[in-house]
Amino acid sequence: MDGPNHFNKRIQKKKPMSQLIVRAGEFTFEARFEEALAPKTVAAFRKAMPFESQAIHVRWSGEGVWMPLGDLDFGVSYENHTSYPAPGQIILYPGGISETEILLAYGGVHFASKMGQLAGNHFITLTSGLENLTAFGKTVLWKGAQKIRFEEV
Repeated sequence: MDGPNHFNKRIQKKKPMSQLIVRAGEFTFEARFEEALAPKTVAAFRKAMPFESQAIHVRWSGEGVWMPLGDLDFGVSYENHTSYPAPGQIILYPGGISETEILLAYGGVHFASKMGQLAGNHFITLTSGLENLTAFGKTVLWKGAQKIRFEEV
């Protein structure tokens, strides 16, 4: 019989959703993948998780931190790309005229390199801890590189 108890049992068996966590220096942020907008970038990044790097302050782009990744190839091209990520948005530049990199905006950003304007795939958005975002960016600016880790829990 398909009564209310049967329905409740089906719900209880559902696998809980994982949570994306970004640990940056002394700060922890909850985040979400932008799966509908950047499915290939999200899938490629998930294969590399947990992902650890060092965040350093951007040189040309404004208020952001970046993770230089050299010639690391995630095997993706442009999708959901922007040159103006909003605070709390994380973009992946897949490489080309500059090295592969991940950038996290904490304020106004116009994504660029010494070669000029770039665009990166917006694939993660921070969803909590945003009140600490500027403090994290200023820590990187004034104290130097900070460890950063992306993990699903």
